Amino acid sequence: MDINRLLDSFLGSGQSGQGGSKQGTSVSDRMSNLPGGLGGGAAAGGMIALLLGTKKGRKLGGKALKYGGLAAVGGLAYKAYRDWQTNQTSGTEEAPLNLPKPPANSGFDIENDQDASGQDFRLSLMRAMISAAKSDDHIDQDEHMRIREQIEQLGLGAEEKAALFDCFSAPADASATARLARTDEQRAEIYLASVLAVDPDTPEEKAYLDDLARHLAMPDGLRGHLDLEASAARKQVLE
Repeated sequence: MDINRLLDSFLGSGQSGQGGSKQGTSVSDRMSNLPGGLGGGAAAGGMIALLLGTKKGRKLGGKALKYGGLAAVGGLAYKAYRDWQTNQTSGTEEAPLNLPKPPANSGFDIENDQDASGQDFRLSLMRAMISAAKSDDHIDQDEHMRIREQIEQLGLGAEEKAALFDCFSAPADASATARLARTDEQRAEIYLASVLAVDPDTPEEKAYLDDLARHLAMPDGLRGHLDLEASAARKQVLE
């Protein structure tokens, strides 16, 4: 499976954390030509933009992920984790989405980490984002069909398409998402990615994140630091 190509189709071209797809026409170029009126949103922010954009009457979520990609998740989670350890205030930096890459031995090296099952941890983050985005049940049967149709037209390989179909078809499940984590650092990253994916603005999304935090069993106080970093990241993209 080409993980980078899969993640580029999900977050938008070049956001996988390893320089994006290098094979022929870019994912964003293919998305911009898709029929049905949804190609523009998908091209701007990948399949997560399409998923969140189907929710009528709401501002598109996940803008911080579009801007910073998975690299931002690692940097923000590492900063929050260090602040929690040293009892420092989180979310005060001027450009949180431009934080330096965490050290390779920090436990926050997303590009070279494996989840609890031994798979590429970036896939777990993708699953976490999709689960959070679906937590308020705003996607109806017709919208599911439109998402499937556009996945078919992305030019992905069979394995990459199957992985996307599997993720988008699965119900929102905080318990299953939490089980993807292998370490405390990964639990922090999964929670932060989930918060960034939805910009929680509904009771259902907030309840899902509460449930996720409970299943992740993060150390006392850490969730607050992660929420502050997520808020700072959202503020940066709105400025």
